[in-house]
Amino acid sequence: MVYTQALVFGNGMTVVSEEDRLVEFMKKFVHQFTSSSRKDGQSLEANCEYTEAIKSSSVEWLDPGSSMEDCVEEALQLELAKQIELCLSDAKTSRLHCQELLLPRRLTTRVARDVMLSSADEPCGLRGALIHVLLETKGVLQPLGSITPDRCVTPTFELSIVFKADPAGWAALKNFFVADKALTLHAGYRLVKRKLYSSASPIVRDFD
Repeated sequence: MVYTQALVFGNGMTVVSEEDRLVEFMKKFVHQFTSSSRKDGQSLEANCEYTEAIKSSSVEWLDPGSSMEDCVEEALQLELAKQIELCLSDAKTSRLHCQELLLPRRLTTRVARDVMLSSADEPCGLRGALIHVLLETKGVLQPLGSITPDRCVTPTFELSIVFKADPAGWAALKNFFVADKALTLHAGYRLVKRKLYSSASPIVRDFD
């Protein structure tokens, strides 16, 4: 795996995403997805007036053949990817004890897409998820943080995102607790879905 196109989380980190082509018109709507930033605790779906205003608006910037639902889904995926990146960034020094965190290009975008697909058949969709972010190193899982898409909705299922450290990117992780290293994540990851209030076995899927 070549990481010349990796995103770098270092001191003074700035996240740059290819999906930044979404125009300013959508930013307010996307912002509502992040429950941690909402002061009034209002859920994404509760703001019907704004949602309907977007759906009824004339938006010339939509790609030919794209529906408003497609655009909203793309915006939610972008915001979820940024929340995953923020979770990784917060864990960089507090839990991973490294100065830089290298991600293969579009890794968080791929993860966000698969998380949304895994949530599609749930009663509340992504809003009913409790998302855990973990790192697997030598068979050991280390919690990095959690994401709650909508704090106003009682979670009905848990999704665990298990990232994998790339041994070639951090010499056998020998100095894992020395805060002067750069950690590289592998392009592969695992999703573990567990339904709450159910005796069903967890669903485990590995992505290369």
